[in-house]
Amino acid sequence: MSSQINILEVILRSSRTVFNVQSLRMLAESKDSQKLTKSLHYYVKEGKIRNPRRGIYTKATYDEKEMACGLFRPAYISLEYVLQRSGVVFQYDDTITCVSYLNRTVEIDDKTYQYRIINPELWIGMDGIEQHDNILIASPERAFLDMVYLSAGNCYFDNLHPLNKAKVKQLLPLYISKVLKQRVTKLLNLK
Repeated sequence: MSSQINILEVILRSSRTVFNVQSLRMLAESKDSQKLTKSLHYYVKEGKIRNPRRGIYTKATYDEKEMACGLFRPAYISLEYVLQRSGVVFQYDDTITCVSYLNRTVEIDDKTYQYRIINPELWIGMDGIEQHDNILIASPERAFLDMVYLSAGNCYFDNLHPLNKAKVKQLLPLYISKVLKQRVTKLLNLK
């Protein structure tokens, strides 16, 4: 079972905590998906790694934000999650909200991950999205624009002062929307 030892070593040595079969194939440089899958099932059964959702494997403990970005790719953390942590929205919710290519709510290990679909054209630029290890997270300004864009203006913000208006103006053209520009201009009193 040398391939099992190799895949376990690859997982344990990696800085990542969440994997899918494709990422593990690349990390382990494995060409045999069937053998890799058998090895993964063996280690799940032995309790060495976890399989919290079909096709997703994790170390014994994993980063929830990494899970959010790894469930559906491409995806980045945005919307309420980022706005709460930056002080723009006060009402707390433990859900990790993401922008992706689909609308879906998933619960894993008592944690809720919510995905909202956004126009694929907005994925061209990564402006306003920061990468920290294996996590993609929107800046407060990008999360604000995502929120206004996706809610069609039917959203409430408790405190807009943490937002950098210059960054909002810089990111606004990415959305190619006159209606969004009008809403944001009105909300932030932009000139």
